[in-house]
Parts: sequence; C-alpha cells; structure tokens
Amino acid sequence: MMTLPWIYLALLSTGYGLALTYGHLGLMAAISVALLLFAGFAVRQQKLPIARYLGHALFIFMALALAMHWLPGFYNGRAIDPQRLTDDAVPFSMYLNLDKPLIGFWLLLVCPGIVGRRSLRLSIYATAMALCLSAVLALGGALLLGVISWAPKWPDQAWLWTLNNLLLVTLVEEALFRGYIQGGLTRCFKNLPYGENLALLLASLLFGLVHVGAGWQWVLLASLAGVGYGLAYRFGGLGAAIATHFGLNLLHFGLFTYPMLAG
Repeated sequence: MMTLPWIYLALLSTGYGLALTYGHLGLMAAISVALLLFAGFAVRQQKLPIARYLGHALFIFMALALAMHWLPGFYNGRAIDPQRLTDDAVPFSMYLNLDKPLIGFWLLLVCPGIVGRRSLRLSIYATAMALCLSAVLALGGALLLGVISWAPKWPDQAWLWTLNNLLLVTLVEEALFRGYIQGGLTRCFKNLPYGENLALLLASLLFGLVHVGAGWQWVLLASLAGVGYGLAYRFGGLGAAIATHFGLNLLHFGLFTYPMLAG
C-alpha cells in the first residue's frame, strides 16, 4: 500500500487551493494534476514492470511540459517587472510559476528515496566544499568569459527573489536533476566502472543543456556548476544539493551582475 508523506501533500493542497481561490489557477490545470497522479500510481505499483516504465515516461513528458509552461490552466503572475538591477546588466523580470513546482512535489511524493538522507554534519561539510567548488568553476568561469562583473547590491525585491529561487527554482531543479536523474542513472550504471561518476557528469550536462536559450556560455557554466551540485548530492543528500545551488545563485545575485552583462 502506498504511504504518502502527508506534510508535502498538505503543503501542496494548501498552496494550490489558495492559487485557485485567488484566480491564479484554472480548472484546466486539473488535467495536468490527473496525469501526474496517474503517472505516480503507475510508478509505485509493484506487479507490472512495464507500467512503471510507462509511468516514468509520462512523468518525464509532464516535467518537460510543465517546465516549458506548455500546459493550460496555470496563470503565472509577474512578481518583478523588467528592470536593470545594475546599469550594465540586461533587464531582469521574475514570474511566480505555479506549474513547475508540481515537478518537485511529484518527486517528493512518489520517489521519497531521492532525498538521500545524510547526517547533518556530513551535509553541512558537503555543502561547504561543493559551494566553494561551484563558485570557482561557475562564477570564476563567468568572470573569465566576460558575462558577469563584480556588482554588489541588495535591491528592494531581493526578499521575493530569495523565496522564489529557493522554493520554486532550486528545490525543484535539484529534486529533478540530482535526485531523479543522477540518482536514477547511478542505479542504472552501478555495475559499470566509474558508473557513479558517469551518472554525475550526464546529469550535469543535461542541466547545462536546459540553459541553451541563454547561449553556449551558460550551457558550459551551468554544466560546471552541476558538477558541484552533483558532488553535494552524492555526499550530502538532496538538502546539500539544494543548499549548494541556492548558495551559488545567491552569490551571483548579490555580488555580481545579474543575470548577465548587456551585450
């Protein structure tokens, strides 16, 4: 019998209930929720392996569609209007997305093993080491490539950016790329020489490729950052990967050009 983590389910129900009440969620969103529920039950059943594979395939399709905002019924409001956070930066705007978080909730509800629990001491140590590595590789690389520069700031909207980036961006992305993809590939490659390293590198490359819209520089930088997040996940669990990712984003936002230098 499926045992649900009721805390996650209560948060999901409360958040999306409020979104529906205030008009940010349409009835068409029920189609996406129903498909995710179907995928979840297929993945968690034990009798038919083919059903589990089809459930994972449906989830991967839904994750792509939700991340790309292809599905109806989600009215993602703009929380920060386009503006330059520094004079030399490209304009930045921010939306509070209601579709993408469903990916993270599905993973936490259906695949709780992705959390990869570790001791608090080990998680803190892994986060500290991985954040240093990620900062050197990604932010150092960005400085060398000339896509950011030193620009300390803390604008009035920083608190909103912080909450959005932690809860609606890094948690979802790390649950997907580290917990689901890297963790799943690690299990698939467990009998291969250096299979764990191969899983980490492939997950990092996939993470880099989703940034292709920003240019090849960001594909490279995101892939390098993904190596740090992957190491944090391997040694410190999902919490360490989220903390490392959020820490790097916070350093970028607060100390350097955000999101990038204007051309």
